[in-house]
Amino acid sequence: MTSPNDDRDRFDWRAAEADLAADADVVDLDAARLRRSPGAADGGQGSHFDLPLDEQPSPGGVLVDPPVSKSSRQAPIVPTWLSGWHNLRHAAKHAAKVTGYRAGFHALRSPWYAVQAGFWATVGVFRLSGRLLRWWWVLEQHSLRQHAADANDPQMWLKLHREAKSTRAWRAFVLIAAAVTVLCGGPLAYALAPWWTVVIVVVAAVAGLAHIGRPADRPIITPATVAGRFRRINPDIVLRAYYAAGLGHPDKPHQRVEFGSTMARDASGTGSQVSIDLPYGKTFDDAVKARGAIASGLDVAISQVFITRDPTSHRRHTLWVADKDPLAQGAGRTPLLKCKPTDIWQPAPFGLDERGNKVSIELMWSSILIGAQPRQGKTFAARLLALYAALDPYVKLTVLDGGGKPDWRKFALVADRCAFGLAMTRDGDPAEIVLEALREIKADVQDRYERLSKLPVDVCPEGKLTRAIARDPKYRMPVRMVVLDEFQEYFDLGEISKEIAALFVYLVKVAPAAGVMFVDATQRPSGIGAGQVAQQFISFRDNHQVRFSLRTGSWQVSDLVLGSGAYSEGFDSSTLLPSYKGVGILRGASDATPTVRTYLADADDAEKILIAARKLREVAGTLTGMAAGEDIARASRDVLADVRAMFETGERGMQWEDLADRLAGRLPEHYADITAESISAQVRAFGVRSVDVKRSGKALKGAKVEDIDTAIARRQTG
Repeated sequence: MTSPNDDRDRFDWRAAEADLAADADVVDLDAARLRRSPGAADGGQGSHFDLPLDEQPSPGGVLVDPPVSKSSRQAPIVPTWLSGWHNLRHAAKHAAKVTGYRAGFHALRSPWYAVQAGFWATVGVFRLSGRLLRWWWVLEQHSLRQHAADANDPQMWLKLHREAKSTRAWRAFVLIAAAVTVLCGGPLAYALAPWWTVVIVVVAAVAGLAHIGRPADRPIITPATVAGRFRRINPDIVLRAYYAAGLGHPDKPHQRVEFGSTMARDASGTGSQVSIDLPYGKTFDDAVKARGAIASGLDVAISQVFITRDPTSHRRHTLWVADKDPLAQGAGRTPLLKCKPTDIWQPAPFGLDERGNKVSIELMWSSILIGAQPRQGKTFAARLLALYAALDPYVKLTVLDGGGKPDWRKFALVADRCAFGLAMTRDGDPAEIVLEALREIKADVQDRYERLSKLPVDVCPEGKLTRAIARDPKYRMPVRMVVLDEFQEYFDLGEISKEIAALFVYLVKVAPAAGVMFVDATQRPSGIGAGQVAQQFISFRDNHQVRFSLRTGSWQVSDLVLGSGAYSEGFDSSTLLPSYKGVGILRGASDATPTVRTYLADADDAEKILIAARKLREVAGTLTGMAAGEDIARASRDVLADVRAMFETGERGMQWEDLADRLAGRLPEHYADITAESISAQVRAFGVRSVDVKRSGKALKGAKVEDIDTAIARRQTG
């Protein structure tokens, strides 16, 4: 397995060399089962764990345990890389690349190599001299003589002493002869031998002395490539991991871990997989909880171990071990950059799973919840789905961003309704725009259900929206998508939040079946607000069918995003690393729950796609609402709600004159000609008292905010 800390920005020459290497040894599952301990007569597996670490996995979908007969275990005569002109040419091409890269890498650093070699060769002269002196003096015998002295054995001591004197004399003769040879033969060889011979001898001598002189952890020549750490997974290693995790016992009957399939490389060549049968009584949930221990037993990172449920048995699952961290590599740019029309009735491309398979999401009839900590890619993931809907010219978009980030601003090119942030804009109060948009969507949903029920069966089978109905303008029922980012902000706006929250809950429950989908993102899945609004937040959050959780702060928060029970099934987004931007767990979109690396669409990509989407809508004649420049006026007005919205945070009262000015300035479509007297009369009609309100030391008649709240509450309960 490769370490997640390897240098991914550098060209992977080790992978090139792997194509040149001979076929690796394989381990047969049947043979592994035959290697058992002497006392395991009942079929227990033995162990052979002392296998070396390999530099890189063999490429391709090759069986780790090929189904060969036990009587025929010869390796192929011709290696795979030499079998056929295509393989030979491919191997030669990679060999040339490897050689060229290494030559250039070391040629650039050769002057520094020479400086280091000269320095450490000098050190090596002294170290070699010290070694020779210790060898001459027979220091290895010193401990034996000391032992004889301690044991008061003079005979043994004298015998060792005479042996040491004899050995020193012989070794002294050898050293003197070597010194004379070097001192006399060196100048003679230098004078008579060809220059290239002298160069070779000097280089060899310097290299040898430098090797002796340098510290063990200070190589002079740095490697041209960075090799990842790869462990070949075989049956014994898997068994060791499962037994170490407490999922069985090799020496107890009916407690052994068995294999339900041959261990094999997957088709993509990025990992190994095998079907595991746990002992009776052990479950898939036990394996999921022990995932960390299994990773430790396999000696890999937990991000490389994936356990998938087998529908045939609750004690069986598939273990897949990636060669290197599959989540540390991005999925690449979104295919939507082709700017071709999409079809909302087809799945939207979302990213790649841990095994490199494409992951798509069915948007029709769905509501999608996206949750994460800040700056983990939550908005990018939601925007990716919104961009897909934008490229379908027959989808009516509503984009509401409670955070007011720039990520969504360009959606004004295509959105029927849009609101960004909570501050007042030229388009009006964003909270009012949100409220009016939700009221309009609710009325549309109710109208759709009534009209669908009246359509003929041949046009509308089962009373459900169809693609033909949605794209036929005469029915006025286009597919709609509502995108809410940082939707928690809309639950904390005071009185207006009560109606917004109620509309959210109603729509997320009812609207998808009428062809109105929701894509909702938040960094506060735990909730916000108090009382009824807080309860409605929870109800809104829990009524999403599809969940996508990027990194969260704890498993409890992960469970809030992914849904109750996700953690017990082994899905915990808090275990994702902070460096995994745009990586999350997708639950509810299919039977599987993959960890997805979402495609990337940055601000420039989004703008390009939205410009193309606007052109598609202009051609199809489906550009509506604010994107078409229409003045979105409210169908009706709510005097009490409008007056309540005029109060700023902390204001306890407001004079009628000030109230009239604010209404005329912020809601001119309904209150352009309003006066202090008329708004006073309209508000007092709801039972609100006209009281003295001071402003700048002057008291004039007006209304208090608590009286307005009391009147609204009385109207709702009545």
